[in-house]
Amino acid sequence: MDHSFSVEMSSSKHLGQMSISQDHVDRVLFEGNLGKLEKLTMIEDAVLVVQGSNGVLRIDLSQDELKKLVLNEKSKGEKK
Repeated sequence: MDHSFSVEMSSSKHLGQMSISQDHVDRVLFEGNLGKLEKLTMIEDAVLVVQGSNGVLRIDLSQDELKKLVLNEKSKGEKK
C-alpha cells in the first residue's frame, strides 16, 4: 500500500535543503526543521499529523498501521 505525505513550512528559513538528483538514481531530498513538537494527532484514523512550531508533516497512515509498525520495531529491539 502506498502512503502519501505533505509538508507545510511556516517559512522558507526553516527549510534546510531540497534537492532532486540529476543522475540515474531518481532521488529527492526534502530537509527542514519542524521546530519544537507541539502536537501529534490523527485525522479520521487515516492521517498522522506531526505539528511543530515551524511546520506540519502529514502522512496517510492509519492508527492500526502505526501501532503495528511500533510493535514490530519494539519486538526487534527486544530480540537484540
